[in-house]
Amino acid sequence: MKLIVGLGNPGIEYQFTPHNMGFLAIDRVASEYGIEVRNRHCRALTGRGLVESEAVLLAKPETFMNLSGIAVRELVAEHAIATEKDLIVIHDELDFPLGSVRIHKRRGPAGHHGVESVIGALGTQDFLRIRLGVSPDRKVTDGMGYLLSPFPKSRWPTVSEELDVAWYAVKAILTEGPAAAMNRFNRKNEDEIE
Repeated sequence: MKLIVGLGNPGIEYQFTPHNMGFLAIDRVASEYGIEVRNRHCRALTGRGLVESEAVLLAKPETFMNLSGIAVRELVAEHAIATEKDLIVIHDELDFPLGSVRIHKRRGPAGHHGVESVIGALGTQDFLRIRLGVSPDRKVTDGMGYLLSPFPKSRWPTVSEELDVAWYAVKAILTEGPAAAMNRFNRKNEDEIE
């Protein structure tokens, strides 16, 4: 079974913020495959189902972003997840432009406190990450304020497209394997940026 975790903050006030792109991506995957993510389990909202014939557990930690590792560690232990091949973490990435999606493995947190918490709790950075760009189209002086404020309505078409690409990335990882998915998505995004 694959454990697919989206990082974010619980609560209606954070629902549509850049920092909750991981939660929004889990919601999109769940919607596409008819999975209900509403069971409270291991300090997370979870849902089981099949994604492209692969058994998955979708999860949204309820521990708040900076303590995401607590829930992820409990889920990994409870379900005997081999992190290096069966854990996928989806999160926002302020260093990438809104609309970009990249897949990485064995990377440090790069200043992302949720990822830092997961790495610290698991004692390894050997897991797959789907990084969803959320950088604003203009410079902001308060990065955390931006991350915790709702997206403007004008940005929602781009956000929605990015969430579609995120679930395609999940599908590619499960059907083609991580290396092929990284090659396809990372090259595509680099070409788009140039």
